[in-house]
Amino acid sequence: MGEIATSERQITLFYNSSSVRAKQTLAYAKAEGLAILEIDLLKTKITGTQIVELADRLKIKVEDLVNQEHPSYTSILEHHNLSTNDWIKMIQHHPEIMKQPIALHGDITILVETPTDIIKI
Repeated sequence: MGEIATSERQITLFYNSSSVRAKQTLAYAKAEGLAILEIDLLKTKITGTQIVELADRLKIKVEDLVNQEHPSYTSILEHHNLSTNDWIKMIQHHPEIMKQPIALHGDITILVETPTDIIKI
């Protein structure tokens, strides 16, 4: 069992409050009457274990959670082959570079590409 608690009664949404897509997703979910547990990555520090668990649930590597197109990432460094622990530390110190929003509902986890994706779960 993972560190991230999930429920069939609500959707857990990991998001960045400065992201337009995240704001639209949250607004859409609320308009649909979905119960949402909001976790703003800019206000709530997530653990390395949670980062690894999110990557595992999405069936991707931790490094693939990083938006390498984000201006904060490109200003930090160029693409390098880092260890998983280095990627975790980078996400923890610069949460704005993490791909998001990520929605969890029971055993289902999705990376929200468009705000309406939230109803898929």
